Amino acid sequence: MAAPQTGTPTSASVSNRWLIPLGAVLVHICIGSVYAWSTFNIPIKNALPGTPSWFSPPYTTFTTALVLLGLSAAFGGPWVERRGPRVAATVAALCFGIGLAIGGVGLLLRQPVGVFVGMGLVGGVGCGLGYIAPVSTLVKWFPDRRGMATGMAIMGFGGGASIASPMNVWLMKTLGSPTDPTRGVGLTMFVLGAIYLVVMLVGSRILRRPPEGFKPAGWTPQASTNRMISDRSISRNAALATPQFYLLWSILFINVSAGIGVLSQASPMTQDLFTKTAAEAGYVVSLISLFNLAGRFIWASASDYIGRRNTYIVFFVVQFCLFLLIPFLAASGNYIGFLASWSIVYTMYGGGFSTIPAFLADIFGPENVGAIHGAILTAWSAAAIVGPVIITQLSDSAKRALAPGASKVHVYDQPLEVLAAGLALGFVLTLLVRPLKHKAA
Repeated sequence: MAAPQTGTPTSASVSNRWLIPLGAVLVHICIGSVYAWSTFNIPIKNALPGTPSWFSPPYTTFTTALVLLGLSAAFGGPWVERRGPRVAATVAALCFGIGLAIGGVGLLLRQPVGVFVGMGLVGGVGCGLGYIAPVSTLVKWFPDRRGMATGMAIMGFGGGASIASPMNVWLMKTLGSPTDPTRGVGLTMFVLGAIYLVVMLVGSRILRRPPEGFKPAGWTPQASTNRMISDRSISRNAALATPQFYLLWSILFINVSAGIGVLSQASPMTQDLFTKTAAEAGYVVSLISLFNLAGRFIWASASDYIGRRNTYIVFFVVQFCLFLLIPFLAASGNYIGFLASWSIVYTMYGGGFSTIPAFLADIFGPENVGAIHGAILTAWSAAAIVGPVIITQLSDSAKRALAPGASKVHVYDQPLEVLAAGLALGFVLTLLVRPLKHKAA
């Protein structure tokens, strides 16, 4: 294991700290492309005809990758803290790039198991390690702006899909064959695997731990005026033994469940409620993705000023009101209000991801925040299953109960009300978060 850096920080080290977020963004923007994997759904289904519906590769790979993201982050967190961000990001690059290549082999050989293992399992591990690798490093480089620093990195994850989506489509079209159009998606995986491997390796070389005792020039830690900010750090295992950890886990789970549930149905919801075409609904998905991206930076930065708990209180109060308002907007045909509401919701969906690392650093201290953050990301894995199930199952049930040709304008009322109830619970849980009490030595 590499020896820790020591010495008195210099002005050069202070100025160079602004390179660290760049390395984090390079890693996150690559693994964030997982949110654009829906562009592969139809090509992969065409490439693997006859695959049982219970093992449909486009969907099992995406869900598995998100579940493995949380699990690998949880189990790999202590290892990331021991080995440092550079080693962790390098391993993440190898897993993600090679995973896509394995998926490409599976597609070219028409083997769905290869797609599942490569993109779902190996790629999912790469996502998890790459997601947490820069977080604790950024918190330590920016003790004066924890929220802003983590917001910059996690903003890259949100922006990955906006770059990957058109690139995926262009590559599949360019590499496809008129006689074998499904060949394009297999070759696309090889190209993407190579691109992401190189970019993530570049990002990993930029990442490094700050010198021991590092403080930004001109910054002096204030006396503990905010009781929510701990003056010492505890280990991951110690954090797991506190009620604060499980409150924060539940808060993240609820916020993500609401957002990802709607994200999973954003296109069909737009078509059902406002009779828009698939192309028009696609523009809506792109629009809310941009707000998801912006919210990751804006809300995390704002939390430096208004506090992490107050930020989550705003999330739950505003989203609760909007989830109950949207059915009325749909019934009245208020399309602009509908778009505005979802745009606000998605700033808070992204903001929840970027604010939680700083919240963890405040409560448990910055030293082991990477490992603790990894453990709490299991909430994302659980929400990736629960949120879509709630809105998909309830809306599908409402559609089946409709008479032929009846309007679908109310089919999402019940699932939105269920998610709103969850947001109300999240508000209560946020109020229960208290400062960590340290036992006397």
